[in-house]
Amino acid sequence: MAVAAAVPAVAYVGPGAGFALVSSFLVIFVTLILALVSLLIWPIRTLWRVLRRTRRAKPTIRRLIVVGLDGQDPRLTDRFLAEGKLPNFQRLAEAGCYSKLRTTFPSVSPVAWSSFSTGANPAKHNIFDFLDRDLRTYLPTLSSTHIGSVDRFLKIGKYRLPLGKPELRLLRKSKPFWTILGEQNIWSTILRVPITFPPDRFYGAQLAAMCVPDLLGTQGTFLLFTTRPTGEKFKEGGMRVPLTGDTDGNGNGRYEATIEGPENLFLEDSPTMTLPLVIDLNGDGERGQVTLGKETVELERGKLTDWVTMSFRAAPGVKVNGICRMLLTETGEHVSLYMTPISLDPENPAMPISHPNYYSTYLAKLIGPYSALGLAEDTWALNEGVIDDSTFLELTYDIDDEREKMFFAAMDRLRMGSLVCVFDGTDRIQHMFWRYLDPDHPAGGDRDQAEHKDAIEKLYLRNDRLVGKVMDRLRDGDLLMVLSDHGFTSFRRGINLNSWLLANGYLKLKEGADGAAEWLRDVDWSGTRAYAVGLTGMFLNLEGRESEGVVKPGEEATALKAELIAKLNGLEDEEKGEIGITEVFDTAEIYHGPYKGNAPDFLIGYNSGYRTSWDCATGVVAGPVFEDNVKAWSGDHCVDPRQVPGVFFCSRPIDSEDPALIDVAPTALELFGLEPPAHMEGRSLFDTAQAKRGPGGES
Repeated sequence: MAVAAAVPAVAYVGPGAGFALVSSFLVIFVTLILALVSLLIWPIRTLWRVLRRTRRAKPTIRRLIVVGLDGQDPRLTDRFLAEGKLPNFQRLAEAGCYSKLRTTFPSVSPVAWSSFSTGANPAKHNIFDFLDRDLRTYLPTLSSTHIGSVDRFLKIGKYRLPLGKPELRLLRKSKPFWTILGEQNIWSTILRVPITFPPDRFYGAQLAAMCVPDLLGTQGTFLLFTTRPTGEKFKEGGMRVPLTGDTDGNGNGRYEATIEGPENLFLEDSPTMTLPLVIDLNGDGERGQVTLGKETVELERGKLTDWVTMSFRAAPGVKVNGICRMLLTETGEHVSLYMTPISLDPENPAMPISHPNYYSTYLAKLIGPYSALGLAEDTWALNEGVIDDSTFLELTYDIDDEREKMFFAAMDRLRMGSLVCVFDGTDRIQHMFWRYLDPDHPAGGDRDQAEHKDAIEKLYLRNDRLVGKVMDRLRDGDLLMVLSDHGFTSFRRGINLNSWLLANGYLKLKEGADGAAEWLRDVDWSGTRAYAVGLTGMFLNLEGRESEGVVKPGEEATALKAELIAKLNGLEDEEKGEIGITEVFDTAEIYHGPYKGNAPDFLIGYNSGYRTSWDCATGVVAGPVFEDNVKAWSGDHCVDPRQVPGVFFCSRPIDSEDPALIDVAPTALELFGLEPPAHMEGRSLFDTAQAKRGPGGES
């Protein structure tokens, strides 16, 4: 997964907190009813699946096991293989094969994993980036999930009862391979594969991933409770909360704050639900307790707590639960407490995060509390310097450990069918620690003295141990694939395309505006012909499509496209004497399918070392076109996709000389004896026709 996400959490317009509240009110009742109905109709469903089965060839495997290591890079893999540091990857390659794996255009996680699951290009699955834009307002929206609103209520005293709940719809199109397998009564367990929220409904089990929001309705907002003056707000994904209190002169102290939770739709004007937070520090100032409502947890400075449950009360008998972890980062003259984004409580989720609905609860009972947040690793807190490298690594590895327990539990239970699990730690750690690999990175600091300068190497060794454990549990008839959706490269310099468009007369600011406002709010659309939104795309301000479009479709749009491509191809960073953009792609030429009209007009192929700048990603037009990236987020993959292929390991040799991520879905179907449907463009990695004919060619 990429990223992961390189856009601040505020940009991700996730489900509103009201959805969490309404769902929480209905979830227990609905779950009980569904469980009863499921039992009653089970014979009918089984008969229906039997009747729907089509004739299929005999499967060549019993179980397909797919381990996704989001972002594992072939260049680093080759290096560590050559140094003898990846014995289990080497063992898997020798038993089967190892190859680079072509990624998607663009090479961002939501696009790549959607093509992995559907076997189709973006114009057939409708996911083109992390973000899309609202054609009426030009503001960013999530590309993969649609959230409706509640409009009707029944008033009862001071409370109002929502009549229904908001629509929640996955915008990814085309059937994923596990749904097609399920139509033939072949079970699949799908764990944390990006762009599965809300979860697919199929014959199997699924835990959703990317775009599952936190309890506040964002894609991950951390909190810092602090006695320090708040000053400026965090630029990325966090909020400062004032902490008031004092010590008694002996080191004992009490500090208080208020946690703001989801909106309360049960009351007029939907006020925010709150929960009191109280910190009691002991005399040495290094230890204490934190109380969240009725929950009290021990604190030790510099040590993360385990998962803590918090409960917001909305109405009699109605509450919304979340879980978080906390870290006392500072005591003494000032006191500060870090809180991770508040994850939905997987044991009692306030919205559907799994299929069946009770599957997330089952996993929580099986392995304990775990993060349900789509982008669970708190990259923003490290970028803002709220947590340090050690804390980030601990959080990230703990999340991967949670996933590993889920994965092996599912693998032990699976008798036949497919199992897919994506581990995100590879992507997140490379995003944040690439500065220690690149001697020219402006955020590198004193690499020789850095405690975690070898964090990425240790990550690959950890992945190797995981692969070894998986191989040791394989059975006769199993096929194992270990793959990544893309590779990685350095992110040293940012490019603000909107600033370039302004400087070159393609974008205009409102009178008196300086371009510093986020989300393109300073743009005068009546004088703007092109603009950039998201991590890899650029759009024409097209008449009849955008609400204030000025570029006429047809010859004018075609000529403008050609003009922009000619000027941006090979765009030079004069300060560094390097090429910032290798190639700009016309999506009308590289995409084909029913959703091509939803694609950006251009896909920007950034050179290695470059990416869209932080300002451009948040819709700020002001500032230079090129600037150094001095953040901890120092590695990326939102570049020319030809520069960041993924890796592919398989326990059986493949017949394809140029495997692509898009080939996995049709391969999975053919391994189970199914003909891939017409929407799948990928090709099987195995010459199944030759295998059926036999070595002499006989049928």
